[in-house]
Amino acid sequence: MSPRLTLALGALLAGVAVVLGAFAAHALKDTLVEHGQLDTWHTAVRYQMWHALALCLVGVLREREGGLRFTAWAFLIGSLLFSGSLYCLAFDVLRPVMGPLTPLGGALMIAGWVTLAVSRLRGR
Repeated sequence: MSPRLTLALGALLAGVAVVLGAFAAHALKDTLVEHGQLDTWHTAVRYQMWHALALCLVGVLREREGGLRFTAWAFLIGSLLFSGSLYCLAFDVLRPVMGPLTPLGGALMIAGWVTLAVSRLRGR
């Protein structure tokens, strides 16, 4: 993925997080509260937004310095798996499939942060 695409996907991921957060606050709130899943939805939105912003940062760093390809993919795929699985779990959709995807997404997000830290410590 190019640096420009990295930044664009980060911005898109952030925009979708805003939409999903607003959707939960207005259209889905009663349903999510009734099923005890409002906190799950909020967690998904929060992690999606933070990792969208991280992806934007990585896009800027990639434009300036190059590298960080794995970091970009880890943030993108990790966010999609982690937050996406939580959105599905909030509505009990594909629970047997989505349950294992949540920690896998989380592990990818952690890997993204670790590789970002290592690249900064190495001066790249």
